[in-house]
Amino acid sequence: IGRDEEIRNTIRILSRKTKNNPVLIGEPGVGKTAIVEGLAQRIVKKDVPESLLDKTIFELDLSALVAGAKYRGEFEERLKAVLKEIKDADGRIILFIDELHMLVGAGKTDGAMDAGNMLKPMLARG
Repeated sequence: IGRDEEIRNTIRILSRKTKNNPVLIGEPGVGKTAIVEGLAQRIVKKDVPESLLDKTIFELDLSALVAGAKYRGEFEERLKAVLKEIKDADGRIILFIDELHMLVGAGKTDGAMDAGNMLKPMLARG
């Protein structure tokens, strides 16, 4: 897959006690997803620090969460359920959100929080 330096940097950030939420930024097609796939391979091969050995990477498919949500609060409830599962996993899940920029305003309706604001407290806690 390549991208060894970027994968190592991602592992270093994930291994921190605080501020351990890496964000991969770049033009489409430069290999951001490949970095996450490389990280997943290293976890499977146990080629990561001990603190990452029990981790599983999940991808949040925002379009699937939004799809078919026609009632107010339906998207919000779906996302809350996903976030609860992550919280219940006690730090064993690494959440990969492709197209992260789409989170801002996603699911926003009158009286509802958008996805970005729902994720903010969890990201702040690491």
